[in-house]
Amino acid sequence: MRSSRPYKSPNAALLWSLVLPGFGQLYNKDYFMGITLLGLEFLINLKSNLNLVLVNSFKGDILAAHQPVNYSWALFYPSVYGFAMWQAFNTARANNHKLTGNEVEKRTYLTGFFIGLVIGMDFGLFWHDCRYIKMLPFLDYPVFNGIVLGVLLGLVGHFIEKKHYRKSA
Repeated sequence: MRSSRPYKSPNAALLWSLVLPGFGQLYNKDYFMGITLLGLEFLINLKSNLNLVLVNSFKGDILAAHQPVNYSWALFYPSVYGFAMWQAFNTARANNHKLTGNEVEKRTYLTGFFIGLVIGMDFGLFWHDCRYIKMLPFLDYPVFNGIVLGVLLGLVGHFIEKKHYRKSA
């Protein structure tokens, strides 16, 4: 029989939240936050028609990918998604510090990356129809443009965060 381990892998928590917001919190046994984030994910996904946009984007049907999007709801999704991954990762790190008897760090990790990710995903979702982006047909889809801009701005945010902590340390 397998014994339960109190140690929680921050990378596993982050990856579980990457799969679906709230799963990383459930992995960390933060049930209230996990169920709340799952509920928000389902509500925003349902109201924004995100699944239809994803299916049509992967099928390559650009017109069908643009039509069902409800941007009033879709712009909330990157925030929930980014927060879920950031919170799961940092909660697992804090849990592991408590287990070793150390004081919990006040510093959080990957904050710059996730702030950049959320801003980039929102910009990508909002600006996917921009005439400059139409030069790259792959980025004319709301989902793909959001992912590309999200990762790029996430890397910029991570670089800025590393520079800031290097100066203050």
